[in-house]
Parts: sequence; C-alpha cells; structure tokens
Amino acid sequence: MSIQDENIAKLAERREKAKLGGGLKRIEAQHNKGKFTARERLNMLLDAGSFEEYDAFVHHRCTNFGMDKEHFDGDAIVTGSGTINGRLVYVFAQDFTVSGGSLSKTMAEKICKIMDMAIKNGAPCIGLNDSGGARIQEGIDALAGYGELFQRNIMASGVIPQISGIFGPCAGGAVYSPALTDFTLMVKNSSYMFLTGPVVVKSVTGEDVTQEELGGASVHATKSGVAHFASESEEEGINTIKELLSFLPQNNMEDSPIIENNDPVNRIDDSLNDIIPDNPNKAYDMYEVISKIVDNAHFFEVHKNFAKNIIVGFARFNGRSVGIVANQPKILAGVLDINASRKAARFVRCCDAFNIPIVSLVDVPGFLCGTQQEYGGVISHGAKLLFAYGEATVPKITVTLRKSYGGAHIVMSSKQLRGDINYAWPSANIAVMGAEGAVNVLYAKDIKQADSPEEKQKIFEEKKREYDELFSNPYQAAQRGYIDDIIEPRNTRFRIIRALEQMANKKDSMPAKKHDNLPL
Repeated sequence: MSIQDENIAKLAERREKAKLGGGLKRIEAQHNKGKFTARERLNMLLDAGSFEEYDAFVHHRCTNFGMDKEHFDGDAIVTGSGTINGRLVYVFAQDFTVSGGSLSKTMAEKICKIMDMAIKNGAPCIGLNDSGGARIQEGIDALAGYGELFQRNIMASGVIPQISGIFGPCAGGAVYSPALTDFTLMVKNSSYMFLTGPVVVKSVTGEDVTQEELGGASVHATKSGVAHFASESEEEGINTIKELLSFLPQNNMEDSPIIENNDPVNRIDDSLNDIIPDNPNKAYDMYEVISKIVDNAHFFEVHKNFAKNIIVGFARFNGRSVGIVANQPKILAGVLDINASRKAARFVRCCDAFNIPIVSLVDVPGFLCGTQQEYGGVISHGAKLLFAYGEATVPKITVTLRKSYGGAHIVMSSKQLRGDINYAWPSANIAVMGAEGAVNVLYAKDIKQADSPEEKQKIFEEKKREYDELFSNPYQAAQRGYIDDIIEPRNTRFRIIRALEQMANKKDSMPAKKHDNLPL
C-alpha cells in the first residue's frame, strides 16, 4: 500500500470514528431514552446524500479538570449544509453523546461559522438542540461562546429564516438562542427549556416542580408561548420543520416558493353565506372559514395551543404562501388580550420580514378588560400588534366577517394602518362598540328618567334599533372609503386571490431611520 493509500485509509477510518460521536455505548443510551442521535436527526431532515459536513475534526482546547485527556472529533456538534426538497439550508445538531452536548468555545465557533455562511449565502439556518448547557470546565470561554452565538442570531434576524428544534435539554443561557430565532419546536416528554432547573427553583422559591412542569413542551406551547410547535415525536418534529420551511423564502430578498395549485381560483363555497349566526352573541368556528377559502383546505397553524382566541399560520392562495391572522369567536368571543396581541404581532412581523403577504380575517369585539389585563400591560402589548401591522409593507388583505369594534378595529389591519384591500361581508358591524353598550352610554340619562321598567325597556330597544341601523352593518364604513368593497361570503377565496395578484408588485416604504422603537 502506498503512502497516499495509507493516508486515504486513515482519513476514512477517522471519519467513520467521528460519526460515532461519544461511542456506541453512549449512542445506545441515547436510543434507550427514545431519542435519536445528532446525525440521525440530520439524516431525517435533509435530502438523501445532500449533507456536506464542516469542521468534522475540530477539538476543544480546554485543559482544566482533566479535559485534555478526552477529545472527540467534532466536539459535541455536527455542522454543515444540505438541501431540503432541493433548497439549500445550513444546519447544526448538538451531539448529546459527547460531553452531554455541552457548549465549548470551539463548539460555539463551529455554530458561528455555519451561521455566517448562512447569512452570506442567503439560506435558512436550522439548529437542533440537545445540550446540557455551557461546558462548566471551560468557564468564561463557554459563556463567551454563547455571547458570540447570540450576536449571530441577532444579526441574522429578519435576513434569513432561523428555526430551532429542541430535542432534549436546553437550559440556562442556552435557551436564549432558540428564543432569538423565528420559530421554535419542542418534543413532548423529551425536551425542556428553562433558565434554572428544578433543584435551583426548590432552593430559591421552595417550589417542588418537575422538569416537565417547569419547562416541558406542553408548558411552553400553551402557557408561555416560547414554543411555536409541540410534536409528539422526533420524527413528527422533523416533518413539521420541513413543512414550515416550505412556506418560507430562502432570505429576506426573495419570495416564498410557488407551489403548483389544482384548487380552482374561482371556486365558490355557498356554505360561507350561512356561517355567521343570526344571533350576534353566538360563536362559530373560524377554522371552518379558513379551510373553505385556502388552497385544498390546508392550513399550517403556528402557536396552535397558545392564546387560542387568535389564530395565526400559513396557507396558500393559488399556490402562493400567505400568512393568516384571524380572530376566533369560539374562544373568549375572539377578543384581543395580552397573549393574543403578542402572538399575532410576532407573526405579522415575521411575515413582513420575509415578504409573505398577510390576510386578516376579522371578528373582534374589542380588548379583554379587567385588572389582570391592565396590570399586565395590555395597552403596551396591544400596541405591539398595532405597530406590527402599521409598519408592515407586504400586501395586506383584510376581510371583516362580523364584529370590528373600537380600538381592536383599528389594530386588526384597518385601512388607517395601511391596509391595502379591505373587504367586509354584509354581516359586518364596524363601530366604536356594540349596540347595547353604546345605547347604555349614549342614552343612560333618558333610560334612568323613564317612569317604569317597561318604559326603560322601550327606550332601550328603540335606541338600540336606531344604532343598529346606523352601525350594525358595513355600509357607513364603505361610504367613507374605509372598506373597499362589500363582498358576498361565498366569493371570498376568489376576491382574496385577485387582490393578492393585484398587489404582487406592491412597493411601500418606511421613513429613513436607524431602527424603530417597538413598544416591547
């Protein structure tokens, strides 16, 4: 065998060893927990044969606490590029079989290199997290590594899509990188995120809490809103990431891929004409409306189990990716509150950053009242959604189905917030408030001075009827140009598609500035 053949054989041997990470025993331990390894996850995520690995032979440089005696090629993370459905992506996957996936300075450098390449080449960056946190043996070097990583997240924000998959532990400072990305996915019963673990919580606050109760997927998908998706398994999580990516462009200078559409553009759905109940206080399901107007009834929901009084997610109209924001009358009558406002604001800003048009389906009676909301800052949180719509320069199509009252009317992509095309169904009520509340304010004195309960009721009903004739319809708003057209519900799909096609080359801008001062 020649020297060259020996060198090639040595390379192949070392590469195969590197693929084993921390070794067969640790891989088996990972499998026994029902978890895949970093490389197995990447194999599921990427197109077959497309993975190009970088820094496979990197070692950590720590000599403290006996670390100089243990080295693994790659150092607890696998990084590289590949394709998903033929589209370039950059990826990194933490390897729990090596030092518990803990972050060293060299590991951070590998991630930063990948993120720099993603930004430079305009491609999404996907990180699969499974780590015990900072490598304690490296001290401040590990913390510096996190800082470098966070700075890359910030610089990439709004430039390329960033997606985080949490497939194991993610604690302490490590949680901030996923929190800075556009979308975070967790796996139920096997992943968790928190700043301080149960032991520290117990010592500081006295609370007894498990890892799952403190920061499991269900907690962050329903209560905190930290997780946009919670999957039942790692396979489901990987498939969710793939589908999410299909709605997003490569970067902020491109548009999302257009998918071949076999759903007729001019398809009408007569059932929409009867979906709004005669009783204005009766609920209906906004999901039914969405499914009847989008391509092939397919809606990819984001934040499904958080702030359910508002619905956000992606769909397609004639093959084009669109972000949908819709009030849900079945939950809290569709009111806006703190969580709904920040959920929708985050989504609107993401769509705007990546050139995805926004379709808003409005049925909102106002903002949720009460001390809990006011003390929690509902004013500031509501302003986030108002700000997000007002600064968005992508095409914005708004359809008011029923109620649109008060400040919530303005917030939900009104004409005054540069809504491009604003439609209303004949059932729309656009006013400062509902008829009953308005009459009680406007005619409180007349009602109070009435001689009998019957007379009070008569005045109330008479004034309510007058108010309904004036405002419990979309015509006054249409007369003033605040509504561009009143449309028949069954034609909603066609009208939205035509509006989106009309706005395909829309140009809008914001005044020159360093950056805005969003009411955080």
